Amino acid sequence: MAHTRTMNMSQGRPMKLLALFAIPLLIGNLFQQAYNLADSIIVGQFIGAGALAAVGATSSITFLFFSVCNGISSGGGIVTAQYFGAGDGDRVRRAIVNSAYITVTTSFAMGAIAFALTPTALRLLGTPGDILPDAVTYMRMMCVSVPMIGVYNYAASMLRALGDSRTPLYFLVVACLLNVGLDILFVRGLGLGVFGAALATMLAQLLAGVGCLVFALRTNPYFRLDRSRLGVDWAIVRHAVRLGLPLALQWSMIAISTTALQTVVNRFGTVAVAAFTTTNRIDQLTQQPFSSLGMALSTYSGQNYGAKRLDRVREGYRDAMLAMAVFSGAMLVVIQLLGPNIVKAFVSDGEVVALGGRALRLTSWFYVFLGAIFVSRGTLNGVGDTLFSFINGIIEMLCRILLPMGLTLIPSVGVWAIWWTTGLTWAISAIACLLRYLSWSRKVKAAV
Repeated sequence: MAHTRTMNMSQGRPMKLLALFAIPLLIGNLFQQAYNLADSIIVGQFIGAGALAAVGATSSITFLFFSVCNGISSGGGIVTAQYFGAGDGDRVRRAIVNSAYITVTTSFAMGAIAFALTPTALRLLGTPGDILPDAVTYMRMMCVSVPMIGVYNYAASMLRALGDSRTPLYFLVVACLLNVGLDILFVRGLGLGVFGAALATMLAQLLAGVGCLVFALRTNPYFRLDRSRLGVDWAIVRHAVRLGLPLALQWSMIAISTTALQTVVNRFGTVAVAAFTTTNRIDQLTQQPFSSLGMALSTYSGQNYGAKRLDRVREGYRDAMLAMAVFSGAMLVVIQLLGPNIVKAFVSDGEVVALGGRALRLTSWFYVFLGAIFVSRGTLNGVGDTLFSFINGIIEMLCRILLPMGLTLIPSVGVWAIWWTTGLTWAISAIACLLRYLSWSRKVKAAV
């Protein structure tokens, strides 16, 4: 088990297992954030503000299409983790095969649909005419790369289901470094513009996906398959889709709701947009430990659910909530003390720093709710309750759409409606998550 890097999370101390699994995920997530920042700098500096705006204009719509592929991959990963926890090696292998069929079908279908709808979708979003051609080029290249991204997500999801969070990290780091290098070569060296930036991303994702999959095939015995296991198992397909589709819909609704909130932000002018963009980036960095812990809990809960160790699921949840509370408390103290200085690291404009610093101090009070969302969702997803993720996605979408409507009507709130909406959305979603988990936990205790 050791040399194949699988990890049986139904044995050992929960917090130690979660930490060992979550740390590589955290490093990967932080590395991805750093890459995204570097990618934006390269496009903005070497092509221009228009090109950067064109790339940025595609972000919400590409996230919307990618959500379906990511959700389906996650569903297959949960099924695989449950079979692995149950010690059913045959079904683990069948789940790996059938998850591949689902990922290939979904990624090619979504890529084709997105490619065809690109100009219409960007016009519906109100993309300015002067950046529309570049935006169409970039987004269509991203659509072509959907199957390549799907390969990496599939391989990473399967390996994580088996307890291996390190191998996907290694290939992600290599891909990010290659992407930056190819960005510089294609954009600055060859002058390929946004097409070159997209091509760099495509090639890096292809390397990460193929490399991760080949490595798994060569080193992990669960990926060594004979012909008897290559057939379509419709029961596994239905199970994976049943778990994955609610996750895909949840992420899609989050993408829609954040787009809706952005339209509210735009009404308050350039300073508010810049401050919101900055605080958003900082919040995204802060939430990476929560996100990593949530992903770790999904695998941990899935394996223990498959092993029928529901007591360990509850123990892991309690440990994770405690760790989350400590971290969110520490971040609250740091941001209350250094809020404006943190914002100043991203932008130098005095008005933006003043507004962003106060806004960041406001949202930091709600970090504990943000952490509770990831911990609860990760646990519930692992035990197969992905339907709640869909329900919770609806709650988030409604909050981001309805709360600004009411808050902006209060004269004393004004621009602060933006950040009150963010914080209150986290709080309401977290309360719903906690109630759902407590309901599941009570049912488990009653069944014992």
